[in-house]
Amino acid sequence: MERITTQTLLTGCELSQLANASVFGALPESAIRWLLDHGVIRRFNAADELFSPAQPGNSFHIILQGSVAYYKFHDGRYAYIRTFNPGEQIGFVSMIALHDRVGRAEACEAVISLEIDSDTFHDFHLSQPMEFGILMMNLAREMARTLRKTNNILVERS
Repeated sequence: MERITTQTLLTGCELSQLANASVFGALPESAIRWLLDHGVIRRFNAADELFSPAQPGNSFHIILQGSVAYYKFHDGRYAYIRTFNPGEQIGFVSMIALHDRVGRAEACEAVISLEIDSDTFHDFHLSQPMEFGILMMNLAREMARTLRKTNNILVERS
């Protein structure tokens, strides 16, 4: 894993490409740039962990490139839950619920993620309240879609 700068990231892709990500939906490029400049951009190799159980859940990752598998830990064992793709976030539920991680996020391939911690999230709220509202709607929409999929799986198995 290595930390990279916004400038390095943007040599490989256009800011307008990132604007198509579901988490960034309807955000102006200036707000996306703010998040890139104030968050932590990291490059991970395949099999690197973004986070593991019992770590503080004080941040979330927006997957910019590559994919990340999530494995829930419960009752002494791991179970694969799903794969997160570019434009999706992983870890927001832990941050917003104020609890430690309950699973492992592992890079399936080379991954670039933008990590937003709770302080940066708060600062974004203060500095760009309108854009923060849009980001919250995007994050809530993604959580709702995940809940619907989970509910459908439960119905199919009952």
